[in-house]
Amino acid sequence: MYNEIYDLLYRLGVTANYTGFFHTAYAVSLCVEQPDRLLLVTKWLYPEVAKQYQTNWKAVERNIRTVSVIIWRENRPLLEQLARRSLVEKPRTTQMLAILVSSLSTGGDSVSP
Repeated sequence: MYNEIYDLLYRLGVTANYTGFFHTAYAVSLCVEQPDRLLLVTKWLYPEVAKQYQTNWKAVERNIRTVSVIIWRENRPLLEQLARRSLVEKPRTTQMLAILVSSLSTGGDSVSP
């Protein structure tokens, strides 16, 4: 699963030199396993990622938000393809995670780069 997530993040323009790359990958993998984690990200998701990486949930949220900005800037067309709609503004962090999770859950990550 991680290879798929890493590949997707790379295709979206995010590289592993960002701490948020790994935070995002772990968060996405947790949400693929249990999608309702997306309902309360600050209570369920971010603390779990923070525990894994020995940091706090606020740092996790900030790092994932940074990844979201990079994706928006670097490969908006692929993001819109994964979202299956055009996006007039940058999705919020949770929305971005939901798009990534959905694309992996439905096999939508196989869209051409």
